[in-house]
This record gives sequence, C-alpha cells and structure tokens, in this order.
Amino acid sequence: MGLIQRSMLAVLLAAGVCASAAAGSCPAHYVDGRLPEIQNSRMQAATTELCYDEFGVMHSGITRTPLWSAEHLTAGQVQAAQTLSRENSFHSEARLPANARAELSDYARSGYDRGHMAPNGDMPDRASQHQSFTLANMVPQDGENNRHLWAGIEAVVRKQALKEGELYVLTGPVFLGANLQKIGNVLVPSHLYKVVYSPRQRAGAAFFVENRATSDYELLSIAQLEARIGINLLPSLSAVQKETVLRLPNVKLRKSRGGK
Repeated sequence: MGLIQRSMLAVLLAAGVCASAAAGSCPAHYVDGRLPEIQNSRMQAATTELCYDEFGVMHSGITRTPLWSAEHLTAGQVQAAQTLSRENSFHSEARLPANARAELSDYARSGYDRGHMAPNGDMPDRASQHQSFTLANMVPQDGENNRHLWAGIEAVVRKQALKEGELYVLTGPVFLGANLQKIGNVLVPSHLYKVVYSPRQRAGAAFFVENRATSDYELLSIAQLEARIGINLLPSLSAVQKETVLRLPNVKLRKSRGGK
C-alpha cells in the first residue's frame, strides 16, 4: 500500500464510514453469548455485525472484510455438511452499503482466492452453504495457502468437533506491517488466525499463519493471540482458561480444496 493509500486508510479508521450495528444480535455463535471486544479504537470504526444461520460476522467497512467470523460448530453440523457437494455462489453482501463492502470485481484477476473465514465445509444445508459464500465472510487469501495449509487446518477443526461434540470457532484476518496491499477496495491480510475452544475441556488454542504459500503455522494460546491482534476474543473466559492450551492433531496439508 502506498503512502497516499495508508493516509486515506488512517483518516477512514479515525472517522468511520458507516454506523456500527447493535452488538450481540446472534449470541448463539459465541461462547457464553459474548462477542469479542475490540480493544483498538481505530479498528472499531465502520463495523457492522451480520448474523447468518450457522455463523456470525463482524464486518469492517475499512478493510471490506470480516474482522472475524464466529461459529458454534457441532458434530451433527459437521456430519450433515459431509453429505453436501460444493456449490459455489460467491456474492456481495446486499445488507452492507456499497461504499463499505467488497464486490466480485475487487477479486477478479487479483491473483488471490476468495478465502472463506467460516468454511463452506462446515455448513449443514444449502441455505447456510449459500450464506457462507457472501463476500462479507471472505478475505483475499494466497491460493496455495487456501487450498493446502488452510484446508488442512479446517479439516483438523472438523475432526476435533466430531471428537468433542461441539466447539466454538473464531476465524479472522490480521493486518500487520506498513506495506499492506489492496485488491480493488479490499485490504489483503498479512496473517490469518483460527481460534478453537472446547467447552468440554474448558481449553482452547489458536492457529496463526502467514497469508502466503507456506506449510508453517504457529499454535498459540488464546491469550497469546489476543496480545498480537488487539481483540479480546473470548471475554467470558478467565486468564487461566485463556492460557490453557487445547491439544489438537498436527495439520496435514490437503492436496485439494476438499470440503472447504
């Protein structure tokens, strides 16, 4: 991103470009019904909460991406999703104003995938599958990352949901550094994260990866991730719970997109 673009972004972050929706409209997707708390005042600008059948999104009109997508992922949901074929239906989010949302044209010939945050492969029926293809649930993602490492992470989470019975999952982009890029009007994240919390074990963990072709990832405590990104992701948990790391299987790179 050039100097002018960074200056414009700073102005927009400071001023905001659209009103935020009332918080907590879809508490079922969040641990104890509590949404993450954004600690950076600039990040709060132009946010809109969007609710879908199987996931919730906090959308940023600045980045034109979600800040997070949240799921209460159950074993039954994963089992139902396994019976569905993938039907691509990418679309812009009509509930967002045109000056705050991503369009299909932003991604066209960009060199980046439209990367799901709440995965298509978690959706148990056609209605929720279609909802997952909203661009409000997408970020510009490196194609190799999306189809291999990230698909492997998603597979691990689904496997864990089957084992645990239920999980709460938060997935989002991270924008670190001074040289961020844009495709059209959409900001490209430097990193991605996926938080997994088990109510049964009262423990969680977070995958943290660079948005590039790589097989490397970090497995962090929830507390470690929160310190990096400036969001209190699970505000109802104690400090001890946020430090208690959930054991997860090793991630295997997927050979194709699979059920994503």
